Amino acid sequence: MGGAIGEVLAFGVGVAVSPLAVIAVVVMLDAQPGRAGAAAFLVAWAAGLATVGTLALLLADEVDASDGGDPATWVSVLKIVLAALLLVVAARQWRARPDAGEQPELPGWMSSLDGITPARSARLALLFACVKPKNLLLTVGAALAIAQTGAAPAAQAVALAVFVLLGSLAPGIPFAIHVVMRERGAATLAAIRAWMERENTTIIVVLCLVLAAKLAGDGLSALAG
Repeated sequence: MGGAIGEVLAFGVGVAVSPLAVIAVVVMLDAQPGRAGAAAFLVAWAAGLATVGTLALLLADEVDASDGGDPATWVSVLKIVLAALLLVVAARQWRARPDAGEQPELPGWMSSLDGITPARSARLALLFACVKPKNLLLTVGAALAIAQTGAAPAAQAVALAVFVLLGSLAPGIPFAIHVVMRERGAATLAAIRAWMERENTTIIVVLCLVLAAKLAGDGLSALAG
């Protein structure tokens, strides 16, 4: 079990640090209906990660991702492919970065968050968790990392739960600050939003590069061995 959990830590952190998702939660908490919309977003976010991770894990187990405790050859090849796709995501983010001194432009949908219903908030979270390339690739990568260990189903389930928990931490932090600190937390949430808006591109690019290096390194090492 420990090996499977260890494999997903980096992937969970990579999914958690999703600046636009964090900003969306902060904006919802400052709008109407506030806490209800943000809570629906977080629940759907975790459910989306769990669903994609479970499907990928079941598929990987079905086609024998583990070869006597070592990753099967196709798993190593797929890791290298995922690494290449993460590099593509990083390149696209970098090309779209604002010029020096230019204020980052947020997506148009941010303006529709005031008054968003819990149902729409949940759909937005599912889009972020299940469709956004970075999160989708990292969730599949986490599932492969778990499956390749050949751990028992119960241990795999625990490892996936750890991944979902880690992947939900960053979007959940603003909600926790709002619940615990209430009005006193407004300045903290505003600072989090401002930093995330300013550093969005850098955060995504660095995460994609680091995790692409991990996936490629794991895949190449296994193939060479």
